Amino acid sequence: MKKKVAIVAGGDQSEVVVSLKSANGLLSFMDKDKYDVYIVTVIGGNWEVEYNNEKYPIDKNDFSFTVGQEKINFDYAYITIHGTPGEDGKLQGYFDLIKMPYSSCGVLASALTYNKFTCNTYLKNFGIPVAKSLRLRNINNYTEQEIIDTVGLPCFIKPNDGGSSFGVTKVKTQDQISFALKKAFEEGAEVVVESFMQGTEITCGIYRAGGKTTVFPITEVVSENEFFDYDAKYKGQVKEITPARIPEEVANVVRKQTEKIYNIIGAHGIIRVDYIITNDNVVNLLEVNTTPGMTPTSFIPQQVRAAGLNIGDVLSEIIEG
Repeated sequence: MKKKVAIVAGGDQSEVVVSLKSANGLLSFMDKDKYDVYIVTVIGGNWEVEYNNEKYPIDKNDFSFTVGQEKINFDYAYITIHGTPGEDGKLQGYFDLIKMPYSSCGVLASALTYNKFTCNTYLKNFGIPVAKSLRLRNINNYTEQEIIDTVGLPCFIKPNDGGSSFGVTKVKTQDQISFALKKAFEEGAEVVVESFMQGTEITCGIYRAGGKTTVFPITEVVSENEFFDYDAKYKGQVKEITPARIPEEVANVVRKQTEKIYNIIGAHGIIRVDYIITNDNVVNLLEVNTTPGMTPTSFIPQQVRAAGLNIGDVLSEIIEG
């Protein structure tokens, strides 16, 4: 009998549209000879599954649904929510409680990496280079001059607990700070301000299954815009070059650092780590993504192809593992 796999998408933030695209990507990748695959959307309190072109409510007591007199239980959940509650550990805690196996990092690793400032501060203690930064819990935490004195200009102001470049602004002058803070606080309760690092932006995926760790080829990100913003990510205003055009000795540092981060946070499944390589060849951490995008054009599927692997096989390894 084939396992029933729920691709869990949706979420409660602006990234919901990206999550739904990732769900359809995963649906196209998964081996239908091995699995019966369903898309389950979790948006606020509305949890429902699509089955035979109809929508059915999910029973939150055991993550099942009923069609007529038949109760259908899932064997596995593949989480592809970008943002809360699927990237911050909340959904992982729920699945732990009902003993449902799932694809992503556990509660602690998810909660840690979801908070950019906390994650980078934590990893800095293990020798991972990061940008100067500060965290704001309300718009009046710091004066504009204090922000400049701490991180300098230019800098990035962004939500501390969001992704897909929603609410992110590259700030070059003091008079841009107020607007950037307002924009970021519209996306989340906390804001992180980071110093700008000049260099080459890259990203590297990794997963572990069956006791084997695989680090994917590195992707170089060359945005046509001021930085790798939403339009660059999702409207094609970027060049994504895999493998990245960086020296092999630097690439080796990236691979080792990515695996080190995976081990430090106790990751599971596929994660993606974003970096800036500054002109002195220092590999600086930007952020850790524990539910990376999985559309056909997302970084991870690109890197899987560049590695000569089949994305369906990779997903099967994770599910079976």
